[in-house]
Amino acid sequence: MNWNYFIFFAIISLLLWVIGAWAAWKNKKITAFAATGGGLMVFFAFIVLLWMSLERPPLRTMGETRLWYSFFLPLAGIIVYSRWKYKWILSFSTILSAVFICINLFKPEIHNKTLMPALQSPWFAPHVIVYMFAYALLGAAFVMAVYLLFFKKKQGEEELDICDNLVYVGWAFLTIGMLFGALWAKEAWGTYWAWDPKETWAAATWLAYLVYIHYRLNRQSTAKVALWILLINFVLLQMCWWGINYLPSAQGTSVHTYNLE
Repeated sequence: MNWNYFIFFAIISLLLWVIGAWAAWKNKKITAFAATGGGLMVFFAFIVLLWMSLERPPLRTMGETRLWYSFFLPLAGIIVYSRWKYKWILSFSTILSAVFICINLFKPEIHNKTLMPALQSPWFAPHVIVYMFAYALLGAAFVMAVYLLFFKKKQGEEELDICDNLVYVGWAFLTIGMLFGALWAKEAWGTYWAWDPKETWAAATWLAYLVYIHYRLNRQSTAKVALWILLINFVLLQMCWWGINYLPSAQGTSVHTYNLE
């Protein structure tokens, strides 16, 4: 599968996700599920075909991880919609996914079949895929926080519970991803943890969401403070994901920075 075909899969997927978002607003639940699910199937089909073409998991570069994030965002959106019936969530997840798809169209960063020896590990694919799914769930929590802070005048406990549940599951997947990464590091470099810049930011992100969880368990917690914590945590998550590539401390030293060449 040539990367040039991505635009066709992306357009079909986005059209189906837009139809799903429109159907959600119109309370046409069956159409919303069918269209969103169809878009996910089309997009995932491209990922599978690209995987087969590259003969390796498409997870090596920043562009390839954006591909997974574009897929997981609508998946997180449909999960939230199916559980809590929020009409707007599919619109937000579609818009966010479209942003990452457009970035990939203009700056794909999808490369050849080469995979450095350290990445030729059975832990590589599950580690990154689990992390991308966690990022999508925490991205949905961020979207909820933005909505509650800036678009809704009064934050109800039900909406905050949605943020809580998204963070609980997202944080659990972050934890699993970290464990997979530690096992991978032990196999590749002989140590579970080396306080590499990427690992340091991953630990900071993991702890930041744990702070949110503990804060929400406190009966004295307030909605606005909790939501602002979510916004700050999402910034840390972005630093952990791609911001690390631009830090001087990671240049030439971090084994976790994405290969951009």
